[in-house]
Amino acid sequence: MREIDYRDAIKEACIEEMDRDPKVFLIGEDIGVYGGAFRAYSGLLEKYGPERVINTPISEQAILGGAIGAALTGYRPIAEIMFIDFCGLAMDQIVNQAAKIKYMTGDALNVPMVLRTQGGAGRGIAAQHSQSLEAWFYHVPGLKVVMPSTPYDVKGLLKTSIRDNNPVVFIEHKMIYLTKGPVPEEEYTIPLGVADIKREGKDVTIFAYSNMVLKALEAAEELAKEGIDCEVVDPRTLVPLDVETLVNSIKKTNKVVVVSEAAERGSVASDIIAIINDSAFDYLDAPVKRVCGLNAAIPYNSKLEQACIPHKESIVEAVKLIL
Repeated sequence: MREIDYRDAIKEACIEEMDRDPKVFLIGEDIGVYGGAFRAYSGLLEKYGPERVINTPISEQAILGGAIGAALTGYRPIAEIMFIDFCGLAMDQIVNQAAKIKYMTGDALNVPMVLRTQGGAGRGIAAQHSQSLEAWFYHVPGLKVVMPSTPYDVKGLLKTSIRDNNPVVFIEHKMIYLTKGPVPEEEYTIPLGVADIKREGKDVTIFAYSNMVLKALEAAEELAKEGIDCEVVDPRTLVPLDVETLVNSIKKTNKVVVVSEAAERGSVASDIIAIINDSAFDYLDAPVKRVCGLNAAIPYNSKLEQACIPHKESIVEAVKLIL
């Protein structure tokens, strides 16, 4: 199978869905000639024209307000917010409008919109451009939250998200745009709410998402050299969450480490542990270990930045601790 990078998988998903459905369009800042901050839309302005690749002013409220309005009239916008940190400027549109309209209208109206954004640390762009804020959206009923870790997953999940009749917050990690992986040339989709076991094992379950899946796999390879066999479970979507796959893995390994780059306090990782305690407590042979970012702003300095987030070594340490 051919291998392409994560960024090109996003582009392919957009092209296939825009060709399939003329109601799909792109809207966001610097997505036209520039092709988006991470160049996922490179060449799409020339292919589809300014009516379907709408370059906006620097206004997150305008981007999402326009996308929601278009979605209510039958379009399927893919609205890009350049950094997840900037979503705070449009939280009313996201939380009080997009997430609530279906409920408030008694299912008479839908908001089939994808909010594409990216988060995470690693590029040395400091505290206002490096946060992992998925817990904001995970907390809000009415929003679906998708965080793919591989080119295969990002393409299949983005296509499904575009076709979904509900608002989907689609979060990519800035450090994995150029990672490569196998992606079929034929069309495929991946259903939301179905986890993927990225590595099978019998000793410990490592539950991780987004860029932390790649770190977890590195840790698993390191631990395998010492005879410790880790299973890496990637939920791929946080909402809906595939609890069944996670519980089945814990039944096999009886131990689990939950990994998230986000700050520990009030994190998705904390809620996952609560779910494990509710659904799989009887299968645990050790307390669940949490590996998260520090409760601190992300520094500009590269060494301090790395000290604030989980890495292979911290996952290895957590696994050994519960063993």
